[in-house]
Amino acid sequence: MLDVPLLIGGQSCPARDGRTFERRNPVTGAVVSRAAAATLEDADAAVAAAQAAFPAWAALAPNERRSRLLRAAGQLQARSAEFIAAAGETGAMANWYGFNVQLAANILREAASMTTQINGEVIPSDVPGSFAMALRQPCGVVLGIAPWNAPVILATRAIAMPLACGNTVVLKASELSPAVHRLIGQVLQEAGLGDGVVNVISNAPEDAPAIVERLIANPAVRRVNFTGSTRVGRIVGELSARHLKPALLELGGKAPLLVLEDADLDAAVQAAAFGAYFNQGQICMSTERLIVDARVAEDFVARLAAKIASLPAGNPEAADSVLGSLVDASAGTRIQGLIDDALEQGATLVAGGQLAGSILQPTLLDGVTAGMRLYREESFGPVAVVLRGAGDEALLRLANDSEFGLSAAIFSRDTGRALALAQRLESGICHINGPTVHDEAQMPFGGVKASGYGSFGGKAAIEQFTQLRWITLQNGPRHYPI
Repeated sequence: MLDVPLLIGGQSCPARDGRTFERRNPVTGAVVSRAAAATLEDADAAVAAAQAAFPAWAALAPNERRSRLLRAAGQLQARSAEFIAAAGETGAMANWYGFNVQLAANILREAASMTTQINGEVIPSDVPGSFAMALRQPCGVVLGIAPWNAPVILATRAIAMPLACGNTVVLKASELSPAVHRLIGQVLQEAGLGDGVVNVISNAPEDAPAIVERLIANPAVRRVNFTGSTRVGRIVGELSARHLKPALLELGGKAPLLVLEDADLDAAVQAAAFGAYFNQGQICMSTERLIVDARVAEDFVARLAAKIASLPAGNPEAADSVLGSLVDASAGTRIQGLIDDALEQGATLVAGGQLAGSILQPTLLDGVTAGMRLYREESFGPVAVVLRGAGDEALLRLANDSEFGLSAAIFSRDTGRALALAQRLESGICHINGPTVHDEAQMPFGGVKASGYGSFGGKAAIEQFTQLRWITLQNGPRHYPI
């Protein structure tokens, strides 16, 4: 079992009232981690520590910030085994956590490369002798709220570019992966960023609303970023707006994968299977809607069903498991309700659908229509549905008939045709002849509609985590009307 203290001002500490909460393995029920349950006063202390550390961190030369972040990236990658050892918190496969560590290290490296790219500009002024500039400066304390499903990637993303831009950070760990999120903070602390530059607090699930509200309301917190469900994202966005604080929100998705009639079906099947079922479909970019031209739909469905047969889900520690567990049994019950609703209304179960506790076999349904919950609701599980259309315009209408707009994909041998469709898809991300699940540290990552607003990643994130200021320097006399 992993003990998970708070990290405040460079020090490991218990919650002020000594409370803890447990996170259990969803498959075995064994306690994986016991984490400190932060109080409201602990939340205040974390922000105060970040505020105290801000002047020195912001004043560092950009190449010094770069070197510290690069050192952190190397140490994070070197401790991959420790992160994998905590995978039992979410029931994920070891290969998923290993990939998480690799990409998280690259996120830190990309952030390090951005420390010298925070540029301003000189703007011509109509005032004689006035030298006008637009400068980007650090904001102060940034609050990052990260989820459990890609715990190393998304928690690192929540803090890396804020740090590169000269801000200090409070990371609110997920209640479902507190050990992993705390370990990220420990790695950054041991890499020598400085006491209070990164602070990590964990909280009991029942305390989450009060802790989040307290953190956002704190006057020292100047920016908020949140990755998670659209339901909670609306709350975070409303709280941030109430306190006049910009928020970067990366929320839910129901990613469409369009298969045009000229597509390479084998390539499309491989991408669909990976996008829909990797990490049990618990990725914001997971492929949930397979929108297939009717002329090739039967062939595509048959090939995908054969692929699904080679992807058994089971205990992540079992040698024959290709896919692992859902985050808990209640997620399986919720998803089973969506499947049952579709079947009761006439959908066809092509593959999967068997649920045993938190283990749900990869599932494919055909004949899904707009009246079924699975047509619109995010399953956030290993479930994909087939929607058929006649021609490109019909496929595009089906793809855009969703409140979500995060990731999408199009398969076609005619790349010009696919690119024209991609420009009309209502999504923040679109991949042609590639899977909907794809992330790189330097790419702008964000959605539209109910999938949120703003972008993480590389240069795009500089705008989110700096304050643009107008500064003038008057050379010589200036005329005034009075």
